[in-house]
Amino acid sequence: MDKDTATTMFESLASGVRLEIVRLLVQRGRAGLVAGAIAETLALPRSNLSFHLKSLATAGLVTVTQEGRYLRYRADLEALQGLIGYLTEACCADDTTTCDLDSRLNCDPVDGLDGASAAAQ
Repeated sequence: MDKDTATTMFESLASGVRLEIVRLLVQRGRAGLVAGAIAETLALPRSNLSFHLKSLATAGLVTVTQEGRYLRYRADLEALQGLIGYLTEACCADDTTTCDLDSRLNCDPVDGLDGASAAAQ
């Protein structure tokens, strides 16, 4: 990841609402959520939500898939890991004996959320 991409991602995450959206979508893992479920869960007006989702998608933090008349949003876990990697790539470069960051940065999809349960969302 380059500095400009990381800056764009951080600028998008600088909004408390967008940060909440990303955290919710990370929690949902690969199943993601349709826009209406995001709005309902976070108690956001849909018109306000679409503005934030567009910003997150433009920054590369979420992906969107058309499912009939619904849009399903998912956190781009690889992009988020890349952003974390950008911040931590030189972690403890001067003192590798005390760094255990690698053991805390593993992000697995949420278990139990498959296509069947995701369709209900």
